[in-house]
Amino acid sequence: MKAKALRDAFGEALVELGRENEDVVVLDADVAGSTRTKMFGDVYPDRFFNVGIAEANMMNIAAGLAACGKIPFVSTFSFLACLRAGDQLRTSIAYPRLNVKVGAGYGGLSDSFDGPTHHSLCDIAVVRSMPNMTVVVVSDPNQTKKAVKVVAAYDGPVYLRLSRAEVPYVLPEDAPFVLGKGNLLREGSDLTLVVAGVPLARTLEAADRLAKEGLQARVIEMPTIKPIDREILVQAARETGAVVTIEEHNIMGGLGSAVAEALAQEAPVPMEFVGIKDTFCESGPYDALLDRYGLSVDDIVAAAKAVLGRKS
Repeated sequence: MKAKALRDAFGEALVELGRENEDVVVLDADVAGSTRTKMFGDVYPDRFFNVGIAEANMMNIAAGLAACGKIPFVSTFSFLACLRAGDQLRTSIAYPRLNVKVGAGYGGLSDSFDGPTHHSLCDIAVVRSMPNMTVVVVSDPNQTKKAVKVVAAYDGPVYLRLSRAEVPYVLPEDAPFVLGKGNLLREGSDLTLVVAGVPLARTLEAADRLAKEGLQARVIEMPTIKPIDREILVQAARETGAVVTIEEHNIMGGLGSAVAEALAQEAPVPMEFVGIKDTFCESGPYDALLDRYGLSVDDIVAAAKAVLGRKS
């Protein structure tokens, strides 16, 4: 299946965006080759700023640029964006609701060989708890390019979670990207699979396996974690009676928590959570890490059968 690294799609999208809007500026914390913001810097050097290994300062500089009317994209590894620079992200950007876009690269386990210090397993939990923050987790290369343009046009701070890994083109090329809206990819009446990010391809494979056993799984891709699409979730819960969430993140505080919070108020149903089971993860090949830490196709199928058992 055709694939591309989401970081490459991000870099290409920034170049296109820079051509369309001269107010777009890009800042990086000395990892431009890794995050692919170097693509923008090569074409628009006067609008590219490498601040060095100073992520907190980068957030403050971006806040100042936004206050002057620019549209800054700041980029670094996701764990650095939300933890090392978390105070500045909260106080200088989220609190005054400044128009800064955070390109959070190497999300989840995709910085696979740098180990537990570089894995990003709690970033969504951190940033979605900040008032005024919009949180986006993209699933494939085409969607990444669309998301960059949409978040640039949105007035307010956005956390855009990206992956280092090569990701297959899974979504239809003409699939829209709308902030705050989920995408119904597959109909089903027995249960609902809600997925965000890279595990989308594995989720669709799991749905195929379930179908061979006579179990019809509805599949919803949820690119916006905050604000979450409550309407599509409530309808799915009421119509299928069971929900499984799948995410490359700690099962605490991320997509699963956001879905549970939404459904608990309007349509509580049995749920299962596929993701990292509240543990730090070791180094290794990316796909092997996903399998080892609970994100295999087998894990998704097992969670689906477990929730169906509780439904019945």
